[in-house]
Amino acid sequence: MPELGKPQNTIDIIKKYDFRFRKKFGQNFLIDTNVLGKIADSACIDPGDCVLEIGPGIGTLTQYLAERARQVVAVEIDPELIPILSETLAGFPNAEVIHADIMKTDIRELAEKYNGGKPLNVVANLPYYITTPIIMSLLEDGAPVKSITVMIQKEVAERMQAGPGGKEYGALSLAVQYYCDTEIVANVPPNCFIPRPNVGSCVIRLNRYAEPPVRVKDPEKMFKIIRAAFNQRRKTLANAVSHGGISGGNVGAEGNSAGTSGGTVGRERVTEVLREMGLSETIRGEAMTLDQFAEFSDRL
Repeated sequence: MPELGKPQNTIDIIKKYDFRFRKKFGQNFLIDTNVLGKIADSACIDPGDCVLEIGPGIGTLTQYLAERARQVVAVEIDPELIPILSETLAGFPNAEVIHADIMKTDIRELAEKYNGGKPLNVVANLPYYITTPIIMSLLEDGAPVKSITVMIQKEVAERMQAGPGGKEYGALSLAVQYYCDTEIVANVPPNCFIPRPNVGSCVIRLNRYAEPPVRVKDPEKMFKIIRAAFNQRRKTLANAVSHGGISGGNVGAEGNSAGTSGGTVGRERVTEVLREMGLSETIRGEAMTLDQFAEFSDRL
């Protein structure tokens, strides 16, 4: 099969199957061999690895991955692409295509079936409309994944790497940085795709930590606090958390004098904890580090 990274070969396949791009799937096919090689190389695939590719499209990146990995499992949601993939990947017996929605797919089951239960390398050119849900699902659900190398919207990549104080910094920044070390591998302009997107793109690699960089007693509670803090960025942390329905943990009814009501944390308790930490009572979530959110959560 001709190399699909070359624009004319991609155009020929699209014409042959009379394929129509569908906006609901956010389809943009890569047509730059340099970028494709960069993605495949930055995924650091060993010959014995099993790669999970999300949204293979017509198989452009899949070809590069199959040349490097022992096994590629490509999950594609669009039924119109399945017969195309049967042709474009015919020369790669180590590439398995599964017609499914990745958000409804059991990653553990795939790892067990294709990789003996060992963690998978995830590689993808992700649809921009569902980038964050897919990445957070992979991280939060405890899926057996050791690295994630993905093409995403440049703005989202910048948010993942952002630090306190900037407008890009938010719940996504903290969540990704809790689970992974991040590295932007390449910036990719719109002319590297068919059709051209309206925004710039980035290839970013997320290396999953064996242990999170901060210790927190209850990560789920910490992320509830983080989401509350950024749901309304202009609110102070005290107002955001006290109105966010955050549980007071072991405070219970006896803690009402400390500012709780019905088991939820009240403003008085939040400001008390901020004072204990040496922080301003008017601090906003965007000014707090991951370490500070962890300590704040534990103290509550």
